[in-house]
Amino acid sequence: MKVGLFIPCYINQLYPKVGIATLELLEKLGVEVYYPTGQTCCGQPLGNSGYEEDAKGACQVFVENFKEYDYIVGPSGSCIHHIKEHFDILEQTDAVINVRNNSYELCEFIVKVLGKTNLGASFPHKVGLHKSCHGLRGLKLGSCSERMDDYYSTEEALLKEVKGLELMSLTRKDECCGFGGTFSVFEEAISVKMGKDRIQDHLDNGVEVITGADHSCLMHLDGLLNRNNHPLRVMHIAEILNHSI
Repeated sequence: MKVGLFIPCYINQLYPKVGIATLELLEKLGVEVYYPTGQTCCGQPLGNSGYEEDAKGACQVFVENFKEYDYIVGPSGSCIHHIKEHFDILEQTDAVINVRNNSYELCEFIVKVLGKTNLGASFPHKVGLHKSCHGLRGLKLGSCSERMDDYYSTEEALLKEVKGLELMSLTRKDECCGFGGTFSVFEEAISVKMGKDRIQDHLDNGVEVITGADHSCLMHLDGLLNRNNHPLRVMHIAEILNHSI
């Protein structure tokens, strides 16, 4: 299979180590990975702000860059959700439909497409998992507490196989962190309070490292951690799954 690696713009600019970890992890799993150098933003920020018409150009550029691949894989649940659910603003050509149907968040691709959970990683720390709203309720990467479904979690299935990692139980394990993209700009006070609540839950349960599959949420939490001098750090799940000692 030919996999097109999609690295969201904020990860490319601010967290390049996450992109590198994603690439290395896929290569360790024997995946033939390609990186289209012409890729840009998927258009999510404009779409989330109500400017869908202005986002069409970015969406179309994305399709042109990734239309030749069997799968498109990226380390961001929110961006992948945008591609799958909001590229309906484009004319639904074969290329657009294929890109939408074959785009996968990293953990989802590893578990559902490759059929793997034990990746040979080692990470001897107490870890708290933040389940982002787009990944959980949009991509269905796990069951939600408000529904009476059988419990499952794609991310937990991977983390539980990491040697030495202790996955800590949280009191409100699928509550929003308050980031919400531009929500954190226009509703700053609410966003900050929600983020602080999530951090306190991790602190109360003895977490050392907060992880997740969406670094936009982790970026929000990391900013609050740094400003309040909390003894916690954040790591994208790709960095943990790629970690060995």
